[in-house]
Amino acid sequence: MADHEGLFPGAEPDIAALIADRPNLTMDPADGLMLEGVALATIARDLGTPCWVYGAGTIRARLAALGDALRGAKLDHAHIHYAVKANDHLAILAIMAAEGVGADVVSAGEFQRALKAGIPASRIVFSGVGKTVADLRLAVSEGIAQINVESREELAMLSAVAEAAGRVVDIVIRVNPDVDAETHAKITTGRAENKFGIAWDEAEAVYGYAATLPGLRALGLAVHIGSQILSMAPFRAAFGRVGELVERLRASGHMVTRVDCGGGIGIPYGAEAAPSLGDFAAALAETLGGLGLDLMLEPGRWLVAPAGVLLASVVLAKQTGTRRFIVLDAAMNDLVRPAMYDAWHGIVPVSAMDSAGPVTAADVVGPVCETGDTFARDRMLPLLGPEAVVAILDAGAYGAVMSSTYNARPLAAAALVDGDRYAVISPRQDIAALWSRETVPEWLSDAAAPSY
Repeated sequence: MADHEGLFPGAEPDIAALIADRPNLTMDPADGLMLEGVALATIARDLGTPCWVYGAGTIRARLAALGDALRGAKLDHAHIHYAVKANDHLAILAIMAAEGVGADVVSAGEFQRALKAGIPASRIVFSGVGKTVADLRLAVSEGIAQINVESREELAMLSAVAEAAGRVVDIVIRVNPDVDAETHAKITTGRAENKFGIAWDEAEAVYGYAATLPGLRALGLAVHIGSQILSMAPFRAAFGRVGELVERLRASGHMVTRVDCGGGIGIPYGAEAAPSLGDFAAALAETLGGLGLDLMLEPGRWLVAPAGVLLASVVLAKQTGTRRFIVLDAAMNDLVRPAMYDAWHGIVPVSAMDSAGPVTAADVVGPVCETGDTFARDRMLPLLGPEAVVAILDAGAYGAVMSSTYNARPLAAAALVDGDRYAVISPRQDIAALWSRETVPEWLSDAAAPSY
């Protein structure tokens, strides 16, 4: 199985190629690396590092490109629901709300974040394998658009909740098509051994069962086979199987009017070929487009990953034996993807002068007390001295949202760029906030200190 989260074959792109492949980035000779119209050096100076920076214009442009591709394939009944798990910041969700995009949520917290940002419940879909009764009650009480049900057991839970509330809830049945997404094993979700969805050979029986339950209106199917998918073959295989199931269910007398196609389309983090939106839309059109269905898409990473960078400053550069280490003030608690998935992220000096210097191999690491706190190995980078700032690219998805305070490190600040202006959207967490929720039992503070 291909591992698109890890290192890719062939030569890694150099700094110039990384910038050239990203239209939202430019290197100004005086101001250095620019995200849209703002110098990242300015944000690093004003907010300090580590710091997340997102581009609102980049997100809007990617939404427009996806919409154009869908319309070009005559998929006029396709609707976008942003996967909130990729980046749940209220500012990012507010952009989606302003653009008329719906949301795909996987927890009560994400649901309430989407509502807070202005996305109405009528445009929110609730996915996920472990919805609790409390989650379902909240969704039903708010009039959620759709719940993607993942098991026979969840159907019974939801039916009881809906009936008690006197509501009828629109649902789709998530099926597991047993298709290999050809991506990292930890983000593959559509194989038979994965925890997600209903087994393929049980799907028709479960759909029939759903149709008998009070409080539920079964309208269709859902499928999501994984994340960071760069080939169209897995999509075609999964959508093709779902299309055949739609026809069988209809032949059995069931109403099937919609298919939630999930998300998963990947991005090139390095030198990989970018997946074609036109090819993706064509795969949808050829497999599901002729069935008179409302189609739903749940992109996350594709929309927001290229819109974000993580700024970090060099603490020091050190030589240990034959290895050169560049130690940053950002760490795995900020961006865990390299430690969790061996994920590759481009790293670009923010200063134009630094970027133009001669390069040598270096390991880029953070200060956390884990060997896994490594952003890159043998990366060709210029000699960077203390306080030099670098941008870790394509960090807008599964970055800040997965951050922690491990090693008692406060959460980083965040800024939103929009054209030539920017605003702080999250201040740096105060050190004291790390223990603001903690208390010490009275008997501990009253205990006499032992003598050792």
